[in-house]
Amino acid sequence: MNKSQMTIAALVAVVVVAMQSVYIVDERETALKLWFGEVTEEVSDPGLYFKVPLLHEIVKYDDRILPLDTRVLEVTPKDGRRLRVDAFARWRISDAKQFRRSVGVSSIAGAAPRLERILNAELRGVLGKVDSGVVLSADRVGLMNQIRDQARIQSQGLGIEIVDVRIKSADLPQQNLEATFERMRAERQRLAADEIARGNEAAQRLRAFADRTVVETTSEASKNANIIRGEADARRNAILADALGRDPEFFSFLRSLEAYEKSLLGGNTSLVLSPDSEFFDYLKSDKGRP
Repeated sequence: MNKSQMTIAALVAVVVVAMQSVYIVDERETALKLWFGEVTEEVSDPGLYFKVPLLHEIVKYDDRILPLDTRVLEVTPKDGRRLRVDAFARWRISDAKQFRRSVGVSSIAGAAPRLERILNAELRGVLGKVDSGVVLSADRVGLMNQIRDQARIQSQGLGIEIVDVRIKSADLPQQNLEATFERMRAERQRLAADEIARGNEAAQRLRAFADRTVVETTSEASKNANIIRGEADARRNAILADALGRDPEFFSFLRSLEAYEKSLLGGNTSLVLSPDSEFFDYLKSDKGRP
């Protein structure tokens, strides 16, 4: 190897060493400088930094808010109705050194399962203290904040801050939904039967009242009619008695007319009388009976 080649090789080695001696921290990252696995420095400000090649190890962590979508979890609220809860969390690394000591080389991939266990435990704990109606209602912000606060306390040892927790959906399991629909259907049928029974009862009361009113009205009308008829008969009898007292012949004539009217009713009436019968005496002469 000649001198020029040795120079080029030396320059390449210097460049490689120089490149191995610097590292860049992005504004979205936090870097840890490790000396044989031990953290010696935490770098959170963006910029260009130096290290000892081959001896210093640089580990970078995302400093942004990260998502955590949990698996659907079955919880049992206070009233015993099981619910399928789908929740998610937003978190960030608040202490990179503590995070490194807690999760080791597994980094974010290793922290997610541990964080999910904390979140699931708090979901069960908080939702288990309230009725299912509160969980299913739209106004459950207080529950989510309570879950967030308690999960934040439990995750402090991991060097993690829980930024937010949200419940995406809370539903009854399929078998519970079918049972709930059956109970709702039975309840509606019971209410309908009660309404029909109350309607029939009201109809019977109205019908009985109407029948009683008819009977009372008819009885009252019959009583009034009998009274009027009795008064009319009394007046008629009084008139007839007065007429008889004044003119007996007129009374006999009137009674004969009534007898004619009664005997000649109908369209096919026949009378068989002897020629000398006294029945038509008042029709034979305008002077009356001889």
